[in-house]
Amino acid sequence: MKIKTVGYYEVRKITSLKDMVKQSAEKYSSYDAFTLKNSQGNFYGITYKQFQEQMNALGTTLLDMGLQNAKIAVLSENRYEWCLTYLAVANGVGTIVPLDKELPENEITSLLARSEAKAIVTSAGHLETLEKVKNELPNLKYIISMDHNPAINGNGKTYPSLTELIKKGGSLIEKGNRQYIDAEIDPDKMNMLIFTSGTTDKSKGVMLSHKNICHDIMAVSQLIYADTNDSILSILPLHHTYECTAGFLTMMYLGVSIGFCEGLRHITRNLKEYEPSIMMSVPLILESVYTKVVKKARKEHKYLQLRFALSITPLLLKLGIDIRRKLFREVHTNLGGNLRLIISGAAPLNPKISKSLRAMGFNLLQGYGLTECSPIVTVNRIEVYKDASVGLPLAGVNVKIDNPGSDSIGEVLVSGDNVMLGYYNNPDATEEVLRDGWLYTGDYGRIDKDGFLYITGRKKNVIVTKNGKNIYPEDIELYLNSSEYIKESLVYGVDSEEDEETKVCAQIVPNMEVIVEELGSFPLKEELDKIIAAEVKKANKKLSNYKKIRHFDIREEEFEKTTTKKIKRYVELLSVNISSLANKLKIKS
Repeated sequence: MKIKTVGYYEVRKITSLKDMVKQSAEKYSSYDAFTLKNSQGNFYGITYKQFQEQMNALGTTLLDMGLQNAKIAVLSENRYEWCLTYLAVANGVGTIVPLDKELPENEITSLLARSEAKAIVTSAGHLETLEKVKNELPNLKYIISMDHNPAINGNGKTYPSLTELIKKGGSLIEKGNRQYIDAEIDPDKMNMLIFTSGTTDKSKGVMLSHKNICHDIMAVSQLIYADTNDSILSILPLHHTYECTAGFLTMMYLGVSIGFCEGLRHITRNLKEYEPSIMMSVPLILESVYTKVVKKARKEHKYLQLRFALSITPLLLKLGIDIRRKLFREVHTNLGGNLRLIISGAAPLNPKISKSLRAMGFNLLQGYGLTECSPIVTVNRIEVYKDASVGLPLAGVNVKIDNPGSDSIGEVLVSGDNVMLGYYNNPDATEEVLRDGWLYTGDYGRIDKDGFLYITGRKKNVIVTKNGKNIYPEDIELYLNSSEYIKESLVYGVDSEEDEETKVCAQIVPNMEVIVEELGSFPLKEELDKIIAAEVKKANKKLSNYKKIRHFDIREEEFEKTTTKKIKRYVELLSVNISSLANKLKIKS
């Protein structure tokens, strides 16, 4: 397969995350690795040298507590102590097990049991839950608080705090304890255990090594220029490998300063406070940015001017005239004023959004990955991209299509040093996806003549019609979601009892903000039905006959989502009354 030639930035070699921290502490010693805000709202920094010292101190104490080679979980919101714990554990103690802070009590308990965690480092908000379930977890010996000696329920119960452990570790090092500092890292050994999203019994524990993650760090760093003048606001959950590898570890490798968003409700305020130059994002956030720009233009009767500006700036740029930041100054100001690079992942980004963001003056990297690949596999470069694709493979990563059909679509296979070791305590599942040196991703896609990868959907989501044709619901959803009147959609198939056809159906959430803004009032049911029906008709014009949407339902509530804002498709489809819908289709067809 021919791969389009792209340029790369030079990168330094790292053999482990411990080596990465060591090199960064030497290279960026007095620069801030983290920019933090205290309880009074004042900002202060933790330098790269200070981070290394605190990591060494915490790691030394954890070893002194008898936790060598142990599984240690981390459970909290995005914060400095999460990052410190992650690297302290992985760089010479044992295996770090990041957990999703949004999980219910029973799932946290299950994952702690399945991982055989011997300790957990957590924030104050989870202490009560952990205290309640610890008797169900015989392996769990330590509950360590990120906050200084908090009490729960007023009963005076306290826990060892990170502050205390760091202080103790510093004293041990002063006395000559170098067990942690001198600990050697086996780059091929599991040191990170990441559970995939899904119900507890179905989620898999992905085993990653230093070699896996360091490969991704170096490969991603070849694509972007960033240094100690840059800063990033950490918005997405750190337990997810996308944010952890690209938004945390890669930024430390490059010398960028990391700040933490205080929650999705505070994004706008935090962007203005931190003024980051880099932002990791998911499509939902970027779509929200675009929608707000459009909404404001409509309200001020400047929508035509907006469309003209979005169409003219790319043309001027080709002539060497760049007025994007000037034309869209207000958009940049609302995002902190310094934002130059947006990295989007975790779900497909509508090409209309990516084109608009570039036209507004933002550099954009958009790619594809999965936890099993540490996670990044392909990326659309800043200057070499195709917006409908998920980009070209990273350096050292191989991608091919297994058993492609007449439409060139087949299962996406990946090989490279970024591919996982396997699934924890699950050899059958490992053998199913790791075969002959390739990872079978479970995603369907195709590769064009220039080597760009296009993802058409998840293998498990494919609608197979009665006559054997494949329909990729994500493709149809992309057409629907490109309408400004549709906020989100979910496409699925229903076999008709009347004939041999499989009917394509959709659940649609209208974008009521835009609709109300345009109509000047809240629409009647008939008006709303008419608006959405017109958008479905537009989408159908772009689809083959067997892919056309035959039935749709409008729903008020947004779909249930994961912490990275992906629709929980399986959960939502369970709520659809298939038999009732089949009857409707029989009547209408």
